[in-house]
Order: sequence, then structure tokens, then C-alpha cells
Amino acid sequence: MVKKIKNKYWSKYVTEHSFALSLESGVFTWQDPKKIALSLKHSAEESINRKGTPFQSAMSMLNFYLNRAGKNLKPNQKKILNQAKIELRKIFKNKKKGN
Repeated sequence: MVKKIKNKYWSKYVTEHSFALSLESGVFTWQDPKKIALSLKHSAEESINRKGTPFQSAMSMLNFYLNRAGKNLKPNQKKILNQAKIELRKIFKNKKKGN
């Protein structure tokens, strides 16, 4: 049975207890976009519970965090996380090419 959570904090619960990806602690607070992207890639590839491709899972979790953090996210951290999206695309594009 799924534990009932308060509606006000459902996104925090999902971020902390997601069964899809096991994220490194504090990954969305890091200052290095490439390090964030590599961590998300690793988590997505190691996950056995994801429904899509590793790229889709990693990008979904990053977008989920960006959308839910919203106005509470500092502009500098938002910029870093958007750069992490670009890095994530580069990493998976290179992997697809075999590099």
C-alpha cells in the first residue's frame, strides 16, 4: 500500500523517495553542470525501475526538479541546472555515436 502524503509537499516526497532513480545526495545543489549531468546519467543507467530510456529518465528528473523548485530556486542555480540539461544532451549524444 502506498503511503498517503500531504498534497502540499508531494513533489518533495517524490524527489526524496523516487523509485525510478537513486540520486546522489544534494545532486541538484552542485555547482558543476557536467558533474550533475554525469550523476543523473549514472543513476538512470543503473536504475531497474525506469520506464523510458536512461536519457529520458535523467532528463525527466532534472526537469521535474526545475519545475517544482520554481520561484524558490536561486537564479544562479537555475542557470547551472539548465546548463546541466545541455551537458546531459551532449553526454548521451556522444554515447549514441560511440564516443
